[in-house]
Amino acid sequence: MITKSQRNNILFLIPVALLSIPLVAMQFTKEVNWSFSDFAIGGFILFGTAFIIKLILEKFKTTKSRLILIMITLAVLFLVWIELAVGIFGSPFAGS
Repeated sequence: MITKSQRNNILFLIPVALLSIPLVAMQFTKEVNWSFSDFAIGGFILFGTAFIIKLILEKFKTTKSRLILIMITLAVLFLVWIELAVGIFGSPFAGS
């Protein structure tokens, strides 16, 4: 059985792992060019999502409600990430 502490460690290591991908890629190719602000915004979004998922896991007891809320949270994360990356919706904060 996984403890709450282990679950939280795993939950907050996922954003670190995801942010390390472009950091490592920048060392090997010029095609990946993230600035400090890119990492700061990405970290804010990813760690914020991890914190929201942590709250969902603590506050809701049924598996069904947890899964539904976590899926909604991840869908919002992906939509915001895609919007910031390529501006799929054409909103002003997409950088265009």
